[in-house]
Amino acid sequence: MAEKNKPAATRAAQSKAGGVMILAGPTASGKSALALDLAEALGGTIINADSMQVYRDLPILTAQPGAADQARAPHRLYGFLDLDDACDAQRWAELAAKEIDAALMAGRVPIVVGGTGLYVRALTTGFSPMPEISGIVRETARQMVIELGPHEMHRRLAGRDPATAQRLKPSDRQRIARAWEVLEETGQPLSWWQAQPTVPLTPHRFLPLVITPDRADLYAAVDGRFAAMVERGALDEVARAEALPRRGEAGGRKALGYPELAAVAGGRMALDEAVPAAQQATRRYAKRQLTWFRHQVPSANFISSDQPAMKFSQSYTAQTRQKIRDFLLTPR
Repeated sequence: MAEKNKPAATRAAQSKAGGVMILAGPTASGKSALALDLAEALGGTIINADSMQVYRDLPILTAQPGAADQARAPHRLYGFLDLDDACDAQRWAELAAKEIDAALMAGRVPIVVGGTGLYVRALTTGFSPMPEISGIVRETARQMVIELGPHEMHRRLAGRDPATAQRLKPSDRQRIARAWEVLEETGQPLSWWQAQPTVPLTPHRFLPLVITPDRADLYAAVDGRFAAMVERGALDEVARAEALPRRGEAGGRKALGYPELAAVAGGRMALDEAVPAAQQATRRYAKRQLTWFRHQVPSANFISSDQPAMKFSQSYTAQTRQKIRDFLLTPR
């Protein structure tokens, strides 16, 4: 939408209030469709907050917006990482904060969309200050994990930082090395640093909206969407990804449905077994997402729907537009 064609109230709100929408909810709840409707209505920029939609090699399996949708409104932080590139909450939040600033500078409404709760919390809450680690200390910590093994390093970590060690699996090489390098660099345990007051990444105000569909409708949408993904070529997508060299355990291979389709591609499972298994895993994940948002974002505006499955966005739009406009027009 051209700047001159935006509603005057929207342009004024953006310049005065710096309001940021957050549209969260479980997978397959209609977040992307609703975000696109709102972006067109409000002059918005959609910023991805899904930890798997950042990977370029799995656009079908991770339900990334297609070219037609991306042509209707600006989309940011979709499909920009290689499959094995690690992206944690802090890295994403720092990138998202920059995209929010860019959207506001362009006179657009930032609409952060996704179901990764830790990403949402990272953006809205910020992080405790963390120390800079020298390259020598970092490389030494990683080499120790390789030479001594993660279990031995976990045992040593427990002697110096029991609080952190208790939270980590003895097999978690990456996080064990991170905790050890902080100890070596600063003399303070990682748990001490994490207990320091958080520093917000952005000064802007947030309007958190959480979609909470009827559970039966949500599960039907989950099953239907995964079946459609397979029809559109998700299996071929995973087979191509499996052929790529692995550079680490993190990354896009953690996407919902990936293990089951990888087993099909590798001849270890039949497709008619993999599809229901992936659907069940996705339904369980959606249930956990609903629980997380209800308990971790109590200040959110929860939006429900009484519409049939796959019609979520139409009913949500009417519920949210006025609330959003009121938020954007409210001064700091």
